[in-house]
Amino acid sequence: MAARDKGQRAHLSGLAAEEAAVRAYLERGYTLAETRWRGPHGEIDLILRRGAEVIFAEVKTSKTRDQAAARISPQQMARVMASAAAFLDQEPMGQLTETRLDVVLVWGAGEVEILENAWGHG
Repeated sequence: MAARDKGQRAHLSGLAAEEAAVRAYLERGYTLAETRWRGPHGEIDLILRRGAEVIFAEVKTSKTRDQAAARISPQQMARVMASAAAFLDQEPMGQLTETRLDVVLVWGAGEVEILENAWGHG
């Protein structure tokens, strides 16, 4: 029972973090396109648009900013990038679409930091 409760808390915490991240993007003039989009290589937390640009955002949450940042793994980001490529296949400009991959850190009482282009290009 305790493991299920912990899993439920983690799920709800993740949803709350995604909601905080969406609010932060909307306040900056972005449009939300998708949440928890399921690609062939894994899930992308948020997909947003600003003009012709498509922004893929991975949301990480923890008690502190540093703990949230530490939850980013190269393997996970590789899966997000692979799924992002699949998403772009359905865009009019395909792989030529202007894109950005952000990491959004959420910690404490809903503090949010958007790290634009957080995962450098190969």
